[in-house]
Amino acid sequence: MITDQQGNRLSGATVQAAEHYNEAQTSFALYRGDPLGVVDRAIEAAPDFAMAHILKAYMVGLATEPAANDYGKAIVDKLSTLRLDDRETSHVHALDLMLHGQWTAAAQALDMHNVSYPLDIVAIHGGHLMDFYRACARNLRDRMARVLPAWSADIPGYPMLLGMYAFGLEEAGDYARAEENGRRAIELEPMDSWAHHAVAHVMEMQGRAEDGLEWMTTREPYWADDDNFFKVHNWWHKAVYLVELGRGDEALALYDSAIRANQSQIALELVDASAMLWRLHLAGVDVGNRWSEVASAWEPHVDGKLYPFNDWHATMTYLGAGRDDDIARNLQSLRITANEESEIAAWTRRTAIPLIEGFTAFWCKDYHTAVECLHSARFIVNSFGGSHAQRDIIDLTLMEAAIQGRYLELATGLANERLALKPHSRGNLLFQARIDHAGEESSKAA
Repeated sequence: MITDQQGNRLSGATVQAAEHYNEAQTSFALYRGDPLGVVDRAIEAAPDFAMAHILKAYMVGLATEPAANDYGKAIVDKLSTLRLDDRETSHVHALDLMLHGQWTAAAQALDMHNVSYPLDIVAIHGGHLMDFYRACARNLRDRMARVLPAWSADIPGYPMLLGMYAFGLEEAGDYARAEENGRRAIELEPMDSWAHHAVAHVMEMQGRAEDGLEWMTTREPYWADDDNFFKVHNWWHKAVYLVELGRGDEALALYDSAIRANQSQIALELVDASAMLWRLHLAGVDVGNRWSEVASAWEPHVDGKLYPFNDWHATMTYLGAGRDDDIARNLQSLRITANEESEIAAWTRRTAIPLIEGFTAFWCKDYHTAVECLHSARFIVNSFGGSHAQRDIIDLTLMEAAIQGRYLELATGLANERLALKPHSRGNLLFQARIDHAGEESSKAA
């Protein structure tokens, strides 16, 4: 019987195909190399190798791109013609749910899957990303907690689980254990991009911008080399620290030299680019015509149907580029989706449309509407996607709208929220100073 490197049975595999599969599995979990190319070699060596097709379906389906999602559905159709064991059948069920927009049902299916197969790292990793895409902090943490007792340091992939656990602990607010597990993961596997990223998140959430910048800079050789396909997001984290420290010009230079150096068409990297341009704009940095390049790159990915987190980020660039027709067209598609009975429809109704309307109002200096839309939309739990750090752009925009619109009591309350969490944050202290100044100006005018 042929098994993977964690001991799970592999239907339809050959020894050579299993070797390629193990390499692809590790490459995908470390965000390094060419896992798609390697898994294709596994399929070429054994066309009926079910788990190779399954791994590939996760890779393309988790890209959150319409064309890739359709490709994932075609892979699932292919899998229906193969002889599958119970574990593989369980994977196909979860994949089918995910590819049809039922993120929570898919994630819960993998919860049950890993109860039976705790060493199935493909299910663990796939479920972890589903939890991330639906902003489920509890399961980002608990998915790993449920399976880690079955693992040990001598099982291949163990460091990657610690890195995923670190991120889950961070999103659940357990910062000390998050940093501990992230650093331990890196001790065991120095090239783990996700573990580096988890520690960066801890420092962001604790307001440790100087520590975070030092962390990302000194660890750069381990996460920023050419074969790392997660490096753009880690560059984004480094740029966020620079913006927080008042070094917006350096962040813009990093945007040009790293974040958009190759003008990627990948949706996840377009999210990073869009959010960084918006943060720089909020910080008063002139980003010039950079909006247009990213807006054009979004075109094949924005459909108002698949993953509204992407539609929202695309809207930021459409606003900056003056592409009002694209905003209207996207909103029309989203409103059609919102009338359906699906999880994506609920995300769209409750969060995506209010965010897009709120950001559009902010851009148009309609601060009353911006405040009205963003104040409720910022409370995202178990839906819509992204990390706390990514979603902070909502609160930053709301804060700016409250200050610009002279809603100073609200602005004071929002500043108090932020300072309670990060009392030494330069950005938060600057917000408070601006509010105080605006209050003094209002008193003089009265």
